[in-house]
Amino acid sequence: MEQLLHYIWKHRILPLHELRTTDGRLVEIIDPGLHNHHSGPDFFNAKIRLDGTLWVGNVEIHERSADWFLHGHDQDPAYNNVVLHIASTIDMDVTTADGSRPPQMELQVPPHVMQNYQRLLADDRYPPCRDTVMQLPSLAVHSWMSALGAERLSSKCDAIDQRVKAAGGSWEQAFFATIARGFGFGVNSEAFELWASGLPFMQVAHHRDDPFQVEALFLGYAGLLDDDAMNDKQRALALADPYFVRLQREWKYLAHKFHLVSMTRHTWRFMRLRPQNFPYIRLSQLATLYCSRRADLSNIVACTTLDDVRKALQTEAGDYWRTHYTFGKESAESAKRLSSSSIDVIIINAVVSMLHAYGRHRQDERLIARAAEFLEALPPEDNTHIRLWRECGISADNAADTQSLIQLHNRYCERKDCLRCRFGYYSMKRI
Repeated sequence: MEQLLHYIWKHRILPLHELRTTDGRLVEIIDPGLHNHHSGPDFFNAKIRLDGTLWVGNVEIHERSADWFLHGHDQDPAYNNVVLHIASTIDMDVTTADGSRPPQMELQVPPHVMQNYQRLLADDRYPPCRDTVMQLPSLAVHSWMSALGAERLSSKCDAIDQRVKAAGGSWEQAFFATIARGFGFGVNSEAFELWASGLPFMQVAHHRDDPFQVEALFLGYAGLLDDDAMNDKQRALALADPYFVRLQREWKYLAHKFHLVSMTRHTWRFMRLRPQNFPYIRLSQLATLYCSRRADLSNIVACTTLDDVRKALQTEAGDYWRTHYTFGKESAESAKRLSSSSIDVIIINAVVSMLHAYGRHRQDERLIARAAEFLEALPPEDNTHIRLWRECGISADNAADTQSLIQLHNRYCERKDCLRCRFGYYSMKRI
C-alpha cells in the first residue's frame, strides 16, 4: 500500500475531492518533489501551498502515521524539514527531533488505481498491459522505447567499466571478456564471463602463435579436460581419443608452468543445447578467433562499417572439431563456423556496447555514434516476447528496437515492476 501511495503522489493520480490536512488546511500541490530511493524522507524539495501559504521542504509517506515512530523518524534530524506527512490512516500526531509537529494529510489510493494495479499483477497474459498499449499514441510508445534502449546500453557499459577495473585498467582484456560472454549465447554467458575473468590473459598471449596450445589452455582452464569430472562413458571415450590425450597433456604442462587451477566442469551447461552450441565448439571457435588477432580491440575500433566488423568476427572451430562435437565420438564432417546470425548477436551484445563504453572513456563521439549506427543497421532479434509485443502493435524494425523490448521484459515485465514502467503508468491511471 505504501508503495502505491508513493506512486499516486509522485504522478499526481489523486482523488478528485479537495485535499486537506487533519487540522483543516487546504492542500495544493505545486511540485510533489524528487523521489528519494535512499535513506531520508521519501520526497525532497516538494512545493506545497497550505491555505495559500507556500511551503518548500520534504514529504514523508507511510501507510499509518504510527509508522513515523516505528521507523524512528522522531529521533532523526533528517526529518526536521518535513513539511507534510501523508498516510492512508492517521492514527496519531507525529513529532520531529527538534520538537515540531509536521502537518498531516490522509490520502487514499483511488479505487481505479488499486484495481488496475491488482489486474496488472494477476493477469497471466503477456504483456498484461496489452489493452492499454494498443491504444497509446506512437509518440508515447517511441519515447519509452528510446529510453529503454538507452537504459540497456548504459547498463552494458557499466558492466564493461567493471570488467576494465577488474582487469587492472586493460580495455583489451575487458573486451576479450565481453566477447567471451557473447559466445555463451545466454545459456552459458555467465560461465564464459567467469572463465574469461580468471583466464591468465598475459600468459595466454605468449602462446598466441600456437592455436593448439591456446585451445589446450582454453579448454583446460574451463575444466573440460578433467576426465575425473566426467561420467564413466565420457571418460572412456575421451581417454581413447588421441587428440584429447594430447590436449590434456599440454594443459597439464601449461597449468604447472603458470600455476593454474581450472574451473569445475559442472559450471558449463550442455543439457538442451544444440551440438553446435556445446562449450567445446564455442571455446575452439574463440581460440581460433583469438589467435587470428582480428578481434583485438584496436582492430574492431578501426572497423568503420558493419561488414568490416562481421568479417573480423568470422571464425570456426579447429580441424579436429570438423568431425566431432565432443571427445571420442565422431560426427558427420562439417565446418563448425560461427553463423552470420550468431556474429550479429555478438556485435549487438559485445561490439556495440564496447564501442560506446570505449568512446565514452576516450571522449570520442565518433565511436559512440558508430555504436548507434551499427545497432540501427542490424536486423531485429527474434524471440517469443518480441513476437508478443508485435501483436500489441509494437514492431521491431532493427536491433535497437529489440534491445529496448528485451530491456522492457528483463527489467520491468519479468519483475512485475509496473510502477516504474511508463506502459504501467498509462495502465494504472485508466478509469
